[in-house]
Amino acid sequence: MLSAIFICLLSESEGNERSSATSQWGANYFPDYSLTNHRGESVRFFSDLIKDKVVVINFIYTSCPDACPLETSRLRETYALLADRAGKDVFFYSITIDPDNDTVPVLKDYAERWDVGSGWDFLTGKEEEITHLRKKLGLLSDSTALEDHQVNMIMGNQRTGRWIHRTPFETATVLAEHLGSWLHNYKFKKVGNDYAEAPEIRKLSDGEYLFRTRCASCHTIGLRPSTLQSAPVVGPDLLGVGVRRDEDWLVRWICEPDVMIAEGDELALSLLKAYNNIPMPNLQLREADAKNLLRYIADETNRFLKATNHKQKRPTTAKVDVEGKVACPNCEKRKGPILKKWIPQRKGMVIH
Repeated sequence: MLSAIFICLLSESEGNERSSATSQWGANYFPDYSLTNHRGESVRFFSDLIKDKVVVINFIYTSCPDACPLETSRLRETYALLADRAGKDVFFYSITIDPDNDTVPVLKDYAERWDVGSGWDFLTGKEEEITHLRKKLGLLSDSTALEDHQVNMIMGNQRTGRWIHRTPFETATVLAEHLGSWLHNYKFKKVGNDYAEAPEIRKLSDGEYLFRTRCASCHTIGLRPSTLQSAPVVGPDLLGVGVRRDEDWLVRWICEPDVMIAEGDELALSLLKAYNNIPMPNLQLREADAKNLLRYIADETNRFLKATNHKQKRPTTAKVDVEGKVACPNCEKRKGPILKKWIPQRKGMVIH
């Protein structure tokens, strides 16, 4: 599922490649439907959005409680890696499959909550035309129910006719490599190395696999990668979360965050407010999955603290107020308000 599905649209001859792609996969294949972006601008799907461009396209709806936030977060992470090129030589498009509810103001609010900049449009249009676009791009599910829509995205270069299906479970660096490099000047390289000499692939634990594919687009464990330092934070850093939160609360929060928000759980609502009203998605995880995740986060916390010479002591109680402000696990008693964010520092023995 995670491997790229290459749609081979090219002839062997370099001279025929461009003419073949533009004729077979141009205006005579892609409908030039009128869409409206989240800024209220009217655009044409083929002539304005994809013609001669390298693009990534996905289909979402803003009230989606699970897959769409995960997909948007992964694309947002990819967008951060290519921010200096977005809107110039790579373009991001998210098209709603729920145009009756996802009006221009709704899409504008959604884009603002995700802190989206130039080069990424959220679009709406006529439902039947959007359905036809999904079919043309190979992203139409058999079911017509919103919650059953296909969790895939497509990226491609319309000029050359190269298109790739990917999923939001792929890492942002791989997606950025496709958009920023492969689709611009892709050439298969002749490799002379023997497979017998390849290093052994490290086996991931169940918890690490879940974190990498479900959590890493919104959360970190310790300091963020240098490539993403300037990107806005979607969710809290999870370093030491098993110390700062009750385990039963964490397990339930991982499994059914939408239910807890609907019930008015104070801590859940405070986290929602603290992170720009972007809800934690329901990722359809089981209790066993949640415990595997927590075990991995605890292991990574210990590894991080050891590597950075920090010490961590388990407090007798977790200090959390209704606004989600938390005290770090090794803080000495101090006056003043409890810190809102638990930020690891490299200097000293205390994490503030």
